[in-house]
Amino acid sequence: MNLHLVGCSHRSASVDIRERLAFSRMQTEAALRALRTAYPTVEAVLLSTCNRVELYVAADGAGDLPSHPQLVRFLANFQGLDDRDVLGHMYQYSGADVVRHLFAVASSLDSMVVGEAQILSQVKQAFAVAQEQQLTGPVTHLAFEAANRAAKRVATETDINRRRVSIPSVAVADFAKQLFETFHDKHVLLLGAGEMGEETLRYLRDEGVQQIVILNRNPARAKALAQRVHAEVDTWQQLDARLTWADLVVSITGAPEPVVTAHRFHDIHCRRNQRPLFILDLALPRDFEPAIGQFNNVYLYCIDDLKTACERNRLAREKEWPKAQQIVTEETERFVADVKHRITGPTIRRLKEQAEELKRDELRRLLNKLGDTDARTREEIERSFDRLVNKLLHPPLESLRDEASLGSPTRLLEALRHLFQITD
Repeated sequence: MNLHLVGCSHRSASVDIRERLAFSRMQTEAALRALRTAYPTVEAVLLSTCNRVELYVAADGAGDLPSHPQLVRFLANFQGLDDRDVLGHMYQYSGADVVRHLFAVASSLDSMVVGEAQILSQVKQAFAVAQEQQLTGPVTHLAFEAANRAAKRVATETDINRRRVSIPSVAVADFAKQLFETFHDKHVLLLGAGEMGEETLRYLRDEGVQQIVILNRNPARAKALAQRVHAEVDTWQQLDARLTWADLVVSITGAPEPVVTAHRFHDIHCRRNQRPLFILDLALPRDFEPAIGQFNNVYLYCIDDLKTACERNRLAREKEWPKAQQIVTEETERFVADVKHRITGPTIRRLKEQAEELKRDELRRLLNKLGDTDARTREEIERSFDRLVNKLLHPPLESLRDEASLGSPTRLLEALRHLFQITD
């Protein structure tokens, strides 16, 4: 398989590197167009999320496939970076290893939060964008279709997707859902603009939250995050007003002292008219004084409150990990076998058809010359012809299957087509 992958993720690169390499939807489209200009014969899919940037490319011939350094250089230069600054943070795969990695990514086995649901839809969206830009082809179509199948198997045959392990996922799914039956009409306030806050917002978006406001002492960071998660931004001076407005607060400011004291919250609480308020305080030191949790209809949780649930879910997930990995292995082997069959199948089929046509012609000619023969004799002659054809075809077909099992049947396919004058 002529497949290459270069990429970086939370496992290989810092947030700074990932941010500098990240592609928006418009940038992805432009990059794919530029790639098509630079390498007209390749198929390509560019996947960019908050935790990874990956470029998948495929080609009919190995000579048409850009090298790993060329692909790294392309990504870096497109974003105005020196490839030498990012090369050490990029992983590189080829052939079946690309497929195995893609299946693990789509199945959420390579995610920061194993089992998170968003990644499969992001993989599908990346393929759809590449399709719109006419960069997909037979290999990428097969690979991404198979990735969807692998992800669905992991989701249905294991409990990986049912057991949350990150603090934000546990907070939303195991705690906030106990308070709120629905989220589409809830007002969400985020204090701070860090990764964990962003992750929590993404979980809330998946639950149907529509109204999000971000407050941060650094307006530029708040605005950048708001663009990524489609939220609004307000000034820090509106903190009290927004706490009155909110139904759910996520706070992770990094402030050295509490942002909201119990004394300050007293007036806010009076203006809320007993409306329930869920506060997820992910900051260390904490942003909300613990005493705020004693106010009526206020549900305040800090990191320590969630650790037990996180650890319980993590241990349960570990039991499912080998099963999920086995599914990825099985689907990778299935894909590789399917690709080999698709590569060699048409030639094998045409060779057999060609041999069958010659056998029929010669058999008919012989039987016509022999004249009247009994059925038993005719049957024996036909079996002899069949055995002869099978014995003649066995060595070349066996050699072709051996080459395919090694992953490099192209040269032998061309030789067989030439020697036996096989036409498409």
